[in-house]
Amino acid sequence: QVQLVESGGGLVQPGGSLRLFCATSKNIFSTYVMGWYRQAPGKQRELVAKILSGGSTMYEDSVKGRFTISRDNAKNTVYLQMNSLKPEDTAVYYCGAGRTIYGPADYWGQGTQVTVSS
Repeated sequence: QVQLVESGGGLVQPGGSLRLFCATSKNIFSTYVMGWYRQAPGKQRELVAKILSGGSTMYEDSVKGRFTISRDNAKNTVYLQMNSLKPEDTAVYYCGAGRTIYGPADYWGQGTQVTVSS
């Protein structure tokens, strides 16, 4: 059974920072495209960022320059560093693993809540 385990969410003030973590198995981490997605209340789940095994990345336009996705191959963990957070970043953030960079995720984590509010 594939497991993606997220952590690191919480409540932060506008302009603040948070770092999300997603750990998975070595097999998934080394062969799948890892990504972060988010779903705000009443909205569809959307892609935030993806990272390939070689380190290439892609970002949703609204987070470019503020969010950074990275990976630690020794720990089978992918990170999402979120800076300059805005209230509109409030959502449940999900880690996903997919077979291709442009395709949907095949496996999902349980999600972690990020709330940006003063």
